[in-house]
Amino acid sequence: MENSLIKEMKIDQLEIKIYETNEKMGEAAAMEAADAIKAAIKSKKVANVMLATGNSQLSFLKKLREIEDIYWPAVNIFHMDEYLDLPYEHPAAFSAYLKKNFLNYANVCSFFPVPGHPQNAELACKAYEYLIKSHPLDVCCAGIGENGHLAFNEPSVANFEDPVWVKVIKLEEKSRQQQINEGHFETLKDVPTHAITVTIPGLLSAKKILCIVPEKRKADAVYSTLNEPISPAFPASILRKIEYARLFLDKDSVSRIISS
Repeated sequence: MENSLIKEMKIDQLEIKIYETNEKMGEAAAMEAADAIKAAIKSKKVANVMLATGNSQLSFLKKLREIEDIYWPAVNIFHMDEYLDLPYEHPAAFSAYLKKNFLNYANVCSFFPVPGHPQNAELACKAYEYLIKSHPLDVCCAGIGENGHLAFNEPSVANFEDPVWVKVIKLEEKSRQQQINEGHFETLKDVPTHAITVTIPGLLSAKKILCIVPEKRKADAVYSTLNEPISPAFPASILRKIEYARLFLDKDSVSRIISS
């Protein structure tokens, strides 16, 4: 695997690894996630893991679920966002995505889904925040959106000092369009306008952050993450201040940096 490692570098506090292919990147990130999970189980008999969704996570999740020496019954799974009021059976629901691509293969202790159909959204956000705080995260496995969002912390609503760990947000059109481009919806009107997301402080509460960002369509987002000023205007830029974060890239997603 290490033969496929193109380059390692560090920008500010953020360690970055660049791999030849999406598959090798996913494998490397999965192995590091597995190490964190196994260490948590060894030290406290349980591991709490937050996972992202989206096409960019597929190679990572496939490899992670195949690792045989993780004792999944000692692992609790959280995820970081969910659309509001998307029909339960819709294949684009993030809980359905995780079941299809991960949970159907890994017999975990518990899966705590972000509530997508709350009767009271504010209370639902507080309840999910309580769940995270009562199950401190050992590792958060995230992606970066095409507009630089982390989870659904859009540039218009991201707050590095957010007083809450979970909140309702309005999705930006670029994020909604990304869901069409990935094949999850047919038209913009089909994509929900609001979601519940774990906020930046909630994500960064994890002991380790693994950010997994392959594919050419993410090249601009990766470039801005590593070159723009650290600001909520580009939410993923906060990773450059996090010494316990790791950014995994492939040759396509890093193309603007290598060629610049």
